[in-house]
Amino acid sequence: MVLNLDSDFKPFHAEKEIKFEAFHFAGGEPHIRISTEFKADEEILITHRVRQFQDVGILLTAVNALRKLGVSKMSLLLPYFPGSRQDRVMNYGEALTVQVYADIINAQVFRKVIILDPHSDVTTALVSNCEIIDPHLFAKQVIDKIGSDVCLISPDSGALKNIYSIAKALNKNTVVECTKHRDIQTGHLSGFKVHVEDLQGKDCLILDDICDGGGTFIGLAKELKNKNAGKIYLGVSHGIFSKGLSVLKDSIEKIYTTNSFYDSTDDDFVEVTPISTLLK
Repeated sequence: MVLNLDSDFKPFHAEKEIKFEAFHFAGGEPHIRISTEFKADEEILITHRVRQFQDVGILLTAVNALRKLGVSKMSLLLPYFPGSRQDRVMNYGEALTVQVYADIINAQVFRKVIILDPHSDVTTALVSNCEIIDPHLFAKQVIDKIGSDVCLISPDSGALKNIYSIAKALNKNTVVECTKHRDIQTGHLSGFKVHVEDLQGKDCLILDDICDGGGTFIGLAKELKNKNAGKIYLGVSHGIFSKGLSVLKDSIEKIYTTNSFYDSTDDDFVEVTPISTLLK
């Protein structure tokens, strides 16, 4: 049985769904009441999307409610793992945020935690019983739509390992490495470099795990154009788009993402792939 805690995110439509009521008390505390009756020995799969810390509260109360009903076997589909970008302590006094979320999730003792495209190996090392959705599947879907002759672009050194793995799996030989400089105190981006002399008008697909404000891709697109790139596409597993889409429209031809964080809209600029199509 499946408990879909986000009413707009239901990747397992064929499974029997647990019904519930979720709300917040006057003081802001999340609460849940499960109404579906089921056998305690059934395995429950919880699906959820975390956009803010309150979403974690709903997850924790749901787990507690299921435990009170005698459920002992639970798994979690959490495609966007919160805090995953803060996987290193760069400045004095900072928290290792990904560990905070991992500790919370681990305390629930899930049989498995299914994640899409974690930011780094730190997440998978910290999360117990972690299972990763094959990242090649999303990339293949995007490339099939754009065209197989598109040039794959690694936006920074952090993405290189994943993109070379994708290129190998999809039998693509052309990967262009790019670099940038980030001020660890302010977060300011500068020094974008494309490590190829001439792209000869080839269309380019930048692949990355997350698009938040989009500064990396705006700066990189400018440098790609300076190196004679054709159309520039962006494929990101997790589209947050905290500064909206308009800031990206002058730089990017089209964005491809999943519904791990971002819900589909009527804007043709973004094409959203349902997580359900990436699950085996």
